[in-house]
Amino acid sequence: MPNFDLKTMDLTKVLVHDIETVSSHGKYTDLSPAMQKLWNIKSEQIQRRTPEEDRLSPEDSYEEFGGIYAEFGKICCISVGAFVKDKETGQLKLHVKSYYDHDEHLLLTQFAELIEKRYNNPERDFICGHNIKEFDIPFICRRMIVNKIPLPNCINLPGKKPWETQNLLDTLTLWKFGDYKSYTSLKLLCGLFGIPTPKDDIDGSEVGKTYWKEDDLDRIEIYCKKDVVATAQVLVRMALRPLLTEDQIVIHGNQTSRKEDKTQEQEEKELKETQE
Repeated sequence: MPNFDLKTMDLTKVLVHDIETVSSHGKYTDLSPAMQKLWNIKSEQIQRRTPEEDRLSPEDSYEEFGGIYAEFGKICCISVGAFVKDKETGQLKLHVKSYYDHDEHLLLTQFAELIEKRYNNPERDFICGHNIKEFDIPFICRRMIVNKIPLPNCINLPGKKPWETQNLLDTLTLWKFGDYKSYTSLKLLCGLFGIPTPKDDIDGSEVGKTYWKEDDLDRIEIYCKKDVVATAQVLVRMALRPLLTEDQIVIHGNQTSRKEDKTQEQEEKELKETQE
């Protein structure tokens, strides 16, 4: 079982992440007839407590909610933050980068490769994020299965008991302290701790429009990175450690998984060199 004491935890064993999800298709009519029928059922289920006069049509509800269900959505961006000790000064730094692409299989494969190389021992390593137990990790796992990608050991959860998943470091769960009656947003925790609001450009409700109507994946990637930085700051603050300063946060260039910038192999090599 990994060391779960935040004050003494080795943060270099923690990978902070965030995902952005959108509907799998730009509009309801692009779904196959079979999936349209299945979405009709889902749409009724999610709106069953909504007054009939306020209910959305399947076309509108798909645009509004399709991206939050792994069966009808997809991941367009995964941003990650790795804590690394500077070789010369010993100072802890957070290196932030993204995997983002229209090709979900590609970005999920690259994310899986990172985990398998660096964070795949659940007895030692942690995967961190906000509300990851209820959203991010289940969504990632389901989409990996859809894309026929083997689950990395640290997130291969079927059959595991709750105490066997302590390597999932969820800042929402940490803040609950056993209280399961309410949800505390990352934005609220940032405000409470004096951390700059991470998502000051777009919010979650605008990701689908930004992706499908504005075709601006770069904007989504920048937005996702901010959340990773904010989550890392919440984690160190809850550990009663000083917040990271600007010079401790290293943002790697805005690159898609497929374009002309550094390759996955090159970035992995650079990260390895900073850790040695």
